Amino acid sequence: MDDGDFGLDRVGQIMMPVKDLARAIAFYRDTLGVRFLFEVPRMAFFDLDGIRLMLGSPEDDRGCPGSILYYRVPDIAEAEAALRGRGVTFDQEPTLIAEMEDHDLWMAFFSDSEGNQLALMSEVGKA
Repeated sequence: MDDGDFGLDRVGQIMMPVKDLARAIAFYRDTLGVRFLFEVPRMAFFDLDGIRLMLGSPEDDRGCPGSILYYRVPDIAEAEAALRGRGVTFDQEPTLIAEMEDHDLWMAFFSDSEGNQLALMSEVGKA
């Protein structure tokens, strides 16, 4: 393959730093309902529809900023209500972010048990 053919086009795993691995496992597995795969020392793995999410404890006290995970949901109001029912506090209610030609993009933001930013996103088709 020459350099002109190469391109990154698929995410296989996302790493999210956590301070308390047990607490983070409980949040992602029990509160968000993400499918738990396995745990090894200092790391836990979940399945996001074929993309692996790795929660990991930093090896030193510096830590590192986390990525924002945007969970695609068909009905953002329904997803927000379900998560609120599980104790999730939202930093931003569902908000219309962009009006596209064929759909509207809605997002709502919240934090995980470790303070990492997460979001719900919904693309609502126009009639």
